[in-house]
Amino acid sequence: MLKVGLLGAGRIAGVHATAITAHPKSTLSAVSDFYPENAEKLAAQYGTVARTTDEIIADPAIDAVLIATSTDTHSDLMEAATRAGKAVLCEKPVDLSLERARACQNVVDTTGRPVMIGFNRRFDANFGALKSALDAGEIGKAELLSITSFDPAPPPVTYVKVSGGIFRDMMIHDFDMAHFIMGTAPVSISATASSIVDPEIGAAGDFDTAIVTLRYASGALAVIKNSRRAAYGYDQRVELLGSDGLLQAQNMLENTVVKSAAQGVTSAKPTYFFLERYMNAYKAEWAAFVTALETGGTMPRYLGRWGSGACHGRGSHKIRPDRSACRPR
Repeated sequence: MLKVGLLGAGRIAGVHATAITAHPKSTLSAVSDFYPENAEKLAAQYGTVARTTDEIIADPAIDAVLIATSTDTHSDLMEAATRAGKAVLCEKPVDLSLERARACQNVVDTTGRPVMIGFNRRFDANFGALKSALDAGEIGKAELLSITSFDPAPPPVTYVKVSGGIFRDMMIHDFDMAHFIMGTAPVSISATASSIVDPEIGAAGDFDTAIVTLRYASGALAVIKNSRRAAYGYDQRVELLGSDGLLQAQNMLENTVVKSAAQGVTSAKPTYFFLERYMNAYKAEWAAFVTALETGGTMPRYLGRWGSGACHGRGSHKIRPDRSACRPR
């Protein structure tokens, strides 16, 4: 049984706590948070105890830690945890600074401990099926990729101020998805962004609406569209045009009922937010991490396919900060 310490007790930590406790081969041993009352609340919800972060990292009975704290703490915690001999699954990104992410990689490399950076969308069954169809040659050569990622409502400005901004906090998932699907890095990137949803976001120096275009060596293009507000729900779609056809991964809806009447045809809205949309992906991500530790294999790259490349682990120890701490040019 893998004994796990959860660092962080916010909203995303709750998602991870569900994944850890749902797995038959892992147990949640302790929770910590900068605010002890948050750790105590989450620990009570999942039948475990609240401890300090230092206590969790120092405890030799805890095999692994899942880091779900604020981004500016990720590098320090990964270094401390791996030095203490623990395996790590850390929420994206490694750091907001590419230089700091690379320094973290150097430290982690010396410990030899397995580390996986969490990009949960790679473990979504729909996106995985699209990737598999492309790899199988079902639509020929990839030519034009479109990724739509709209949040239902903007986050609090207090969060925006410490998040790293729309490109490094929100669009980082889409940069990773583009890399996942296309299988290579672009040769050029152009970006434009505005603050039109919430003026306070602009006043904080960030954007809430953005478009990025990527060009690949093959001539293929990708377009990423982000918005902090979609009144109808959490819009998460991927479309890939190939030389022989089209692949689409559509939204997950609140239900599958379609009403057809004289007035028109209507269906349910997309699921409201990432908690509903990606819970199964988080569970699959955690299951793959546990299996990799159990078998001594490399950290998984995505659902159903394992190998070197995306994560740090036995036989493949690269954090890949060029992607995990993505910085658009």
